[in-house]
Amino acid sequence: MPHLIPNQILHQELPNLVFSYSSLFFLPPSMATLQLSITLAMFFLQLLSGAHSSTFSIVNKCSYTVWPGVLSGAGTPQISPTGFALQPGQSTSIPVPTSWSGRIWGRTLCTEDSSGKFSCLTGDCGSSTLECSGGAIPPATLAEFTLNGAGGMDFFDVSLVDGYNLPMMISPQGGTGVNCTSAGCAADLNGDCPMELKVVDGSEGVACKSACGAFGDPQYCCSGAYATPNTCKPSTYSQFFKTACPTAYSYAYDDGTSTFTCAGADYVITFCPSPSTSVKSSDPVAVDISSTGSQPTSSAFIGGAITTTLAVLWQLRHLF
Repeated sequence: MPHLIPNQILHQELPNLVFSYSSLFFLPPSMATLQLSITLAMFFLQLLSGAHSSTFSIVNKCSYTVWPGVLSGAGTPQISPTGFALQPGQSTSIPVPTSWSGRIWGRTLCTEDSSGKFSCLTGDCGSSTLECSGGAIPPATLAEFTLNGAGGMDFFDVSLVDGYNLPMMISPQGGTGVNCTSAGCAADLNGDCPMELKVVDGSEGVACKSACGAFGDPQYCCSGAYATPNTCKPSTYSQFFKTACPTAYSYAYDDGTSTFTCAGADYVITFCPSPSTSVKSSDPVAVDISSTGSQPTSSAFIGGAITTTLAVLWQLRHLF
């Protein structure tokens, strides 16, 4: 989806360079020096860009059990577990690798049949097991992350582009940035969902489809002739989601008030957050993606890194 990594950003990572330090002594002097120079330069560049690993704390404040699912993006480190149960009031923490991208969502109304097949009425991932091997089947509220992206910043959002099944908020902890703030959807939309979008279990609304999911029309799906920000505009249906949840994505090109950034943060993902975290009481700040840059770095730190690098290279030249 275009909103997972905004169109203005190409998420680039430094190439991995893996080698044994002992191998340096079996290379010609010039090659050994060059290889170590490249490694040191990449190491200090990563430090200067603010690369960090994060911890996700996933909290269930709902009055019912939620089964979170996790999907890692292609080409990014995988995290485990990819699915588990959270009882009401329960929480768990997951360490997340540097430069991870992916999605987290909540599954509801899950059961296991006599043959051991696991399935959920909303947010099911189609794996037939507790852990997921794929993404959420819409409609589902999605928490989306790209960690250590452009400028070393974390980009995150809560998306209703694929519909909605439960309230969810992302709250950064300890990070910095002008729009490093809570984002998401604290409202319960299942009862007020338009009838043509509502998913029901008996007479009870349990999820709310997106207009794209309900009708498949290109103007709602931002596809075909509507596949650009200039041609795909908010609809009355997306405005229903946006009015209730001002800091959540309501359609694919809803970047302006829906993408948030932090540097050096951990994150709390809360299902059914308390009223004190309601998005209706917040004043979201839009992220200017075109001008996002890295955090300031002290000249003393830069100088120390350069001095250390030069000293190591000087010693290598004299060794060989």
